[in-house]
Amino acid sequence: MSQIIAKKVAIIERRRSVMDLIWRVLLFLWGLSIIFPVVWILVQSLRSNADFFQNIWGVPTQFQWRNYYEAWTGYNIGKSMLNTLYYVGVGLVLGTFLTALNAYALTRITFRGRKLIWSIIMLSLFLPGINALIPQYILMKTLHLTNNLTGLIVLDSFGENVFFLMLLGGFMSSLPKDLEESGYVDGATLFQVFWRIIVPLSTPGIVTVAIFKFLGLYNNFLGPFIYLSDPAKYTIGVNMYQANMRMSYTADWVTMFAGVMIVMVPSIIIYILFQRRIMEGATLGATKG
Repeated sequence: MSQIIAKKVAIIERRRSVMDLIWRVLLFLWGLSIIFPVVWILVQSLRSNADFFQNIWGVPTQFQWRNYYEAWTGYNIGKSMLNTLYYVGVGLVLGTFLTALNAYALTRITFRGRKLIWSIIMLSLFLPGINALIPQYILMKTLHLTNNLTGLIVLDSFGENVFFLMLLGGFMSSLPKDLEESGYVDGATLFQVFWRIIVPLSTPGIVTVAIFKFLGLYNNFLGPFIYLSDPAKYTIGVNMYQANMRMSYTADWVTMFAGVMIVMVPSIIIYILFQRRIMEGATLGATKG
């Protein structure tokens, strides 16, 4: 009997090892499909246009570092980077603060209609965001907030993301009520309890939301593309889109690739610095809610 059980266990372990190998190969291929385009763009950004059109899979015979200078000056990346810095910086601070405040109000404060508000928020998950595009544009136009980076910040900051609200709300709801009650006993106001007690304890979740918001704002294209008409106010996403449109009559692809690599640097740095915090914060928010 024991021999039969041992054989079955051996068969199961063998199957598991085969499945583990298959999954690892699939994950390796998936990772390769993500890394390869980035490496290819990096290699092509260091070639000349003549070499590129002769063989798009070739390697640089001589490194053309000037492509990066041409991209920086020709595509006005410096100005668009400053616009993006203002848009992302202010939008990140204001949006994260409002998300934390909304999550606190909906999870820690008891008031009439709270469940109804949560239900409406959850219902919005099933509605395509594109449906709000026309009403939002009419509202922005009426308030004279189009072609304005500040107006774009207001739109993105007050347009709450349900995922971030659920993530941070789930994290805050796990905190013990005794902390707030002790703050009230000491004479703290509602906002002081939020700012001095809840926010410090919710730092992992807030940092996670802030990182996701940064990536979302930095990579945002549709909003700036619709609401900004002045090239001097373009964010980096719209600016690179306009640079791509030039390829129909210039075909200066190596300079375009160099511009793409410059634009990717901030996102890559943020990912390298905060990848562990992203995973930890997302896990905490998911398991404690």
